[in-house]
This record gives sequence, C-alpha cells and structure tokens, in this order.
Amino acid sequence: MKTMTTNTANTMTNSTTASPPSAAAPTESRQLKKGSLAAFKGLMPFLLPYRRQFMMAGIALVVAAGSTLAIPAAFKQMIDLGFGGPAGSKSIQHVDLVFLALFAVATVLALATAARFYTVSWLGERVTADIRSAVYRHVVTQSPEFFETTQTGEVLSRITTDTTLIQAVVGTSISMALRNVLLFLGGLVMLFVTSVKLSSIIIGLLVLTVLPIVMFGRRVRKLSRDSQDRIADASAMAGEILNAMPTVQAFTHEKVESDRFGTSVEGAFLTAMRRIRARALLTMIAIVLVFGTIVFVLWLGAHAVIEGTMTGGDLGQFILYASIVAGSIGALSEVMGEAQRAAGATERLLELMSAKSRIESPAQPLALPPRAANGAALALQDVTFNYPSRPDTMALEHLSLEIKPGETVAVVGPSGAGKTTLFQLFLRFYDPQHGTIKLDGVDITRLDLHTLRDAIGIVPQDTVIFSADAMENIRYGRAGATDAEVIQAAKLAAAHEFIERLPQGYQSFLGERGVRLSGGQRQRIAIARALLKNPPLLLLDEATSALDAESERLVQSALEAAMVGRTTVIIAHRLATVQRADRIIVMEDGRIVETGTHASLVALGGVYANLAALQFHNVHVVH
Repeated sequence: MKTMTTNTANTMTNSTTASPPSAAAPTESRQLKKGSLAAFKGLMPFLLPYRRQFMMAGIALVVAAGSTLAIPAAFKQMIDLGFGGPAGSKSIQHVDLVFLALFAVATVLALATAARFYTVSWLGERVTADIRSAVYRHVVTQSPEFFETTQTGEVLSRITTDTTLIQAVVGTSISMALRNVLLFLGGLVMLFVTSVKLSSIIIGLLVLTVLPIVMFGRRVRKLSRDSQDRIADASAMAGEILNAMPTVQAFTHEKVESDRFGTSVEGAFLTAMRRIRARALLTMIAIVLVFGTIVFVLWLGAHAVIEGTMTGGDLGQFILYASIVAGSIGALSEVMGEAQRAAGATERLLELMSAKSRIESPAQPLALPPRAANGAALALQDVTFNYPSRPDTMALEHLSLEIKPGETVAVVGPSGAGKTTLFQLFLRFYDPQHGTIKLDGVDITRLDLHTLRDAIGIVPQDTVIFSADAMENIRYGRAGATDAEVIQAAKLAAAHEFIERLPQGYQSFLGERGVRLSGGQRQRIAIARALLKNPPLLLLDEATSALDAESERLVQSALEAAMVGRTTVIIAHRLATVQRADRIIVMEDGRIVETGTHASLVALGGVYANLAALQFHNVHVVH
C-alpha cells in the first residue's frame, strides 16, 4: 500500500520537472518541446550496433519482472496454507518452504536486476558518448556561415544537456518502461484471477483518480519550464558579465551589474516558488485520491473476507498485485514524461546533425601541382561576395587580382573595405556568389578542403591561444613537428626568449585564451604556429598590430626572412609594415581602387596618400 501511494505520488510530481535548458540559447528555442516519440527513430543508427547488449538487458528484464510477479503468489500460499491452516509440523514445514522459495525468488530478482542495471547503464553511457562524438564531429566541419546564425552556447547545450536526456532514456527509461509494461500486464491478469469484482472497481477508480492528476501535472510541467528558463536567463547574464569583467570594472558598473543579476535571480526564485506551490498541491491531491481509492477497495475486500467470499491470502495477494499495477502505472507516466522531453532533445540534436555545410570538399577533388620553390600563385577573377547574414551589403564587388609566386602583396584600406573578407575566401570559409579563386591555377572549389588549407598559413588579427602549454600551442601549426622544430619556429617569431622566461619554459600552461601572456606575446605565438606550418602561401592579418616597437622590429625581421620562398599577403592598417611590399593593393567598399608601390601611391595623391598622411605627417598629399 505504501509502495503504491508513494510511487504514484512521486511519479505525478517528479515527471513534471523539466531539464535545464541552454543558458545561451534564446528562450523560445531553449524550451524543450514536447516532442513526438517518433523522433527516436533518428537514434536507430546509434542503437543498432549494440543489439546483443539490448538482448541481454531484455532477458534480465523479463526474469526480474517474472520474479516480482511471483512474490505475491508466494505470500498467498504462506497466509492461506501456513497461517490459515491447522497448527502442526506440516504447517510449519510449509511456511519454511514458502520462505525458502521467497528467498530464492528474491535472489533471482536481485541478480536479474543487477544484470539489467549494469547492461542498460552501459548502453546509456556508450550510446551517449557516440552521439556526443558524432554531433561534435559534424559541428566542427561546418563553415563559419553556420556559426553566424547558431550560438556556440546552444551547440554546447545540445551536446551536453540534450544528450544527457537521451542518456536517461536509453540507460534507464527504456528499461523501466518495458519492465513496468510487463509488471502492469502481469499484475492486471493476476488481479482478475484473484478477484474480478475488486479488479473492475479498482481500475475504474484509478482511471478517475489519474485523470485530474495528469491534467494538473501539465500545469506543473509548464511552471517547471518557466523556472528553468529564468535560471538560464540569470546564468546567461552572469556568464556575459564575468567574461567582460575588465570592461565592467573600468566603467565602475559593479553595483549596476550586481543589482541586475540580483533582480534576475529574484525573478527566478519567485517563478520557482510558484512551481513548488503547485507541485506541493499536486502531491497532496495525488496522495489523497490514490490512498482513498486503496482504502475503499481494501474495505470492500475486508468485508469479502469476513463474509467468506475471499480468503485472507487472496486479499493479501490482491493488495500486492494492486500495488504492483499502480506502481507500474505511475512509473510509466514518469517514463512518458522523460521520453517526451528526450524526444524534444532528440529533435534538436537531429536538427543539428542535419545541418549541411555549403562549404564541402568535392566528390572528386583535384590535386595541386608540385610545390614551386618560390611559393604559390593566387588569382581572383571577377569575385563578388556578400555574407549570408548580410545579403544586402556587398563585401566584395567584381574584384579581380593576380598574385605571382613569391610575391609579397599588402592589402590596405579603411575598415570595412573587404580586406579580411579576402582571407576568408582564400581559406574557403565562404564561397563567392560570383567569380572564381584559383591557387596555382586550380579553382579552390575543386580542391579538397584539407589540401587547400594545408597550403595556407595564417596569422589572424584575433590571436587564438588554446588551454595548453607553449609547446603544444605552437605545435598546433603542424601536429607532427618535433620539439626542435617548434623551438626553431619560436626563434624565428621572436618568441623563444619570453617563452624560456616562463616558469616551466615551453611546458608552461598559458591559461585559458592565453591570459598569462601579453597581447604581443600571444601574437608571436601565432606567428610561430604559422611559420611551423611552412606553407607556400602566408596570410598575415595585422600580424604586428599588438606589438611594441622593439617586438615589432624583431617580428618584422623574422617575417621578412619567413617570406622568402613563399607568397605572402599582408593586411595592415599600420602602413610602416607594408612599405617594403612588392605591391600594395588599396581597397575601398569591396573594390580595388589603387595598385602600386608605396612611393607611386603616395605620388598618386589618392586614397593611400590620404591614409599615409594620417600616419606620416611629413607626407605631402596632392589634391
């Protein structure tokens, strides 16, 4: 009786708890929708490799369910033939046998339950690990266009929170559902075998009892989702502010942000209290209704025993089977709630897995010609491009450019002119809407992406330092490089000396995003990484922008040495870094407006001359 009441009450309350949504995702996408169970079909490729383990779990499950259903029958025998029969040695012997049988059944139940738990838990962990790996493997192949419209926090939420829900279903809920279906069907049959009249009454009353509980449970589920959303909002706010603490403190907004977070947390608390009140009321209703049903049926059964139409063993057996049936109904309701949330999570994961990158390697890629001694040739022919997230703004317009092997070309121009966009197209992060880009005479869309990007080294404007030591951060340029090659690249990038001064030298952990380094030191790590790659085409996007005068001199000298034997394209706002380039390309509004050397462009008196005049006060600009 206690089991029946507790299981049902806990089920109706626990099944209403929503899973934590992504803190970074928008509210509308953050709520896990009550998905269709058909979504689980998408998990079949992950489940089929483990058919044998599922069969083993199924066998253990059937044995455990059968053992559970045998216990009430043993109790009936014990009551009717042991306690209810005449006193004597036979009665005592019968009781002894019944207790031995009970212990044997309990042992079988324990072994089968342990085997089932181990197997399904292994399946849950294994399948979840496979799904996480598959999703991550798919996401890292997506082009930057994907990340323009998808928040990183939401992707992480799907890989962690959503897969955890699926783990609960695969590792627990499927097994629980099948077990409780068997217990429900077996218990229901045994109820009718024991007493058709009482069985009909209790089933009718339980249906009437469960309906209002389920209806009210939906309200609690909605409040649970609202509560999780408010918590997620507060978490998102905290994450944003903690990542911008220098700015917050520089503008003395500590109190403002604390108050804002406090308001958000208070809102989450009030929403949680509404959920708690509703859940407490639901628990009370569930216990009163379920317990009332049980008491009423037991009252009828007690009268039947007194009247002689039922034995005490029959009534005891009936109570136990009723508890099993009620408990299984409650457990199935809980499993259904978890399954619906997991179905929503599955839909989100499958949606992520179905995202198809527009940038893919061709089915039959071409090979690059043998590497020339002096670098790679690069050509753009009538290239027009706009970013997918800004379809009405042209980033490049009818741009044509040829760069010879071994040539050093500087690209300058005001912000927004399209300089960095050029690098994105060279690396084929995007494809132009019109025109072609060729590397050594081969259209880059005909090259395997790895072949193309292996031929290009880049030092980006925003340096990325990984949470690893200095050695591994530089070795990111070429995974198979030896320690000696890494150190040589660091020396070329003027990074060796400051790395040696770190507490553990090249084994020093650089901190998350390189927080233990200055901006100039991070820049030199990135330059060393590109030099270690030793590509025929080198792209430098403001490679010396974060360096002081002394470091810039050292790095500039190293870069000039590194440019020998390769083609180099440099983006720079500081014109002092590009004066020795073979050619300077001046861009404005996505077009090439001027081409020439530093001296010829200054003499021209155009865009470059105006830019130079702002940086070199002694330059006379002709108007």
